[in-house]
Amino acid sequence: MKNIPTKAAFEQVQTFEIKSSIRAIEVLDEKTVWFAGSGGQYGFTEDAGVSWTIDSIKTDSLVPHFRSIARTKEAMFLLSIASPALLYKTVDKGKNWEVVYRENHPDIFYDSMAFWDDKEGIAMGDPTEGCLSVILTKDGGDSWQKIPCEQLPPTAEGEAAFAASNSNIALYGDNVWLVSGGKKARVFHSSDRGQTWAVYDTPIVQGGKMTGIFSTHFYDENTGIIFGGNWEKKEQQTKNKAITKDGGRTWQLVGEGQHPGYRSCVQYLPLGKGKQLLAIGSPGISYSQDGGNSWKTISDKGFYTVRFSPSGRVAWMAGDGVIGKVDFGR
Repeated sequence: MKNIPTKAAFEQVQTFEIKSSIRAIEVLDEKTVWFAGSGGQYGFTEDAGVSWTIDSIKTDSLVPHFRSIARTKEAMFLLSIASPALLYKTVDKGKNWEVVYRENHPDIFYDSMAFWDDKEGIAMGDPTEGCLSVILTKDGGDSWQKIPCEQLPPTAEGEAAFAASNSNIALYGDNVWLVSGGKKARVFHSSDRGQTWAVYDTPIVQGGKMTGIFSTHFYDENTGIIFGGNWEKKEQQTKNKAITKDGGRTWQLVGEGQHPGYRSCVQYLPLGKGKQLLAIGSPGISYSQDGGNSWKTISDKGFYTVRFSPSGRVAWMAGDGVIGKVDFGR
């Protein structure tokens, strides 16, 4: 059967060493992949990894560290963590970069970024004034506006997000879901591209500094998954994965007491009909073929994040100093 991740396929993972800690990748087509990482580094391949163009960005004396990447048809965007938050845009494959958004605040820390289409996009980060930091663009990323806290649900003291894999945001149709961790593990939802918001509780482990939801993905407007756990107890296999069938309003724990424990990124396979899932983390790679109810670990290789090619045949992963590629569609 094609397009099924197997242990044998992941034992043949092709790796590319890159001197950067990489938690953000964007797959454009079957041969083109971009990454953004620590030390201001970014890069891309247009021949499926045969060759790479790698460079770095520095603004004045600031060396940004990237955990977020996103793209439109015309441009690529990189967003830095910490203060000042710097959002860069290029329309010429990195030859020139423009800072299209800058934010100074001692608590600012952006975690994830995504685009609905070539005009409208969103990025989210930790709270600064009692609500999540959420910025929107409606002009293809040329300008960004921050949503005022009075338009967002308030966050609890100690509730924030994890910049673990650029998957704190899930988009489908006009919907957007944002996930949090720490003292609370919740799902923030907008059905109108960020104009109005609701927030929903989840059964994911919460209450500690490194507990909560690290990743989310939606197969359609109703079916979605959240994944995470306790970063300080990565082997813990309870209260770390849950699914929704009603667009995020309610969540049901799955795979309780079963592998895997902590994972930093979860993704539906493009051709998996909402049943096939891949979960990636520093402890290894796990696969589900029943919508998340049961899992099997198919590799102990550690990565932070994963994305698929449009065909669903190739998985691209990134981690500390490495990018990995697996073709399981042969």
